[in-house]
Amino acid sequence: MTTDAPDHRTLGRALGLFDSDKLMGAGLPYWLPAGAAVRHALERYIHEAERRAGYRHVYSPVLGKRELYEISGHWDHYREDMFPPMDLGGGEQMLLRPSLCPHHALIYRSRAHSYRELPLRMAELGGMYRSELSGVLGGLTRVRAITLNDAHIFCTVEQVAHEARAALEMIRRAYEALDIRPARYRLSLPGGGGKYVAAPEMWRRSVVLLREVLDDSGLPYEAAEGEAAFYGPKIDVQIADPAGRESTLSTVQVDFHQPERFDLRYTGADGAAHRPVMVHRSIIGSVERVVAHLIERHGGAFPAWLAPVQLAILPVGDDQLALADDVRSRALDLGLRVELVPRSHGTLSARIRAGRLIPYQAVIGTREAAAGGLSLRLRNGERLPAEPAGAALRRVAGACAPGGGAAG
Repeated sequence: MTTDAPDHRTLGRALGLFDSDKLMGAGLPYWLPAGAAVRHALERYIHEAERRAGYRHVYSPVLGKRELYEISGHWDHYREDMFPPMDLGGGEQMLLRPSLCPHHALIYRSRAHSYRELPLRMAELGGMYRSELSGVLGGLTRVRAITLNDAHIFCTVEQVAHEARAALEMIRRAYEALDIRPARYRLSLPGGGGKYVAAPEMWRRSVVLLREVLDDSGLPYEAAEGEAAFYGPKIDVQIADPAGRESTLSTVQVDFHQPERFDLRYTGADGAAHRPVMVHRSIIGSVERVVAHLIERHGGAFPAWLAPVQLAILPVGDDQLALADDVRSRALDLGLRVELVPRSHGTLSARIRAGRLIPYQAVIGTREAAAGGLSLRLRNGERLPAEPAGAALRRVAGACAPGGGAAG
């Protein structure tokens, strides 16, 4: 384990990505404009990936009645990690939700469903809240307010394996786009004690299904007792930070418990009522944790599509300022995150050094102004041949498309 590994808490603040304030409270970081740009790009990528995979997006409240979490089992099995109830009078108590799945179960239940609709894939980038102790909070990795890339697939038993395999493939593609390397795959199983729902046959069926998925995928995995969700086993995709510390980022879970508790149904081909299975899956886990990992993984030099600023325009002198502003406008029209850095910010070499983490820099000097062209410089120091401004901007826009690669 290295002792000088990058720490996202130090890097994130130095790069102006996020910060915190005692008046907001521990474990409640806020996002600065640069960090918000990274977060927005990430959310846009996952939203589009889910749309293409047939998911329908919903929004649900971050509050719920205590009764909701009593039905789901969270109140009995997860209460110590939840914030205390808020009394609203008349015996009504509300809770900040610790999970999105009870809300999605209610959304499913709000309409009648036929077997022809299944699998029904429901997704949300939603907030949830955990009552973490102050001593374990840190940066973006342990927070009290979490934005989760969550989804629930309501399907037949026969469809579970296919949906779980498809979720693993979505995770693989997302990791490729983000340049994240999984440390290992874990089959998380129940352990002893009263932490887990007491339903042996339900657990047996769930574990068999997930083992089948992992075995068919050819992925090496390890089984770990005591790491399951209280309602079912899960596949955990583990990542490691530069110091070697491991954490869970992505999950795929099989749940027979909540469909039973919420009396979820669909009408089968036989005209009778049947119980669906819930497959819980999170492709990139929480936005906070994945950004923390990306900060440390890339040292702030994010893949071009994620970079807070994708293109810096550097006019050599004031004579090129008008052209630089026109180029900036054209870059904005192409959807690029662009910044104009005039001579008042320092010498050209100083401005280039200050923007060393920006994927592309466009230097506009006398020659470029006369020819209406741009000289692109990559952050690794490589310089591309000068070309017309329109062509250069299209090149940058193509490389910075969501899910695109790094630059230099």
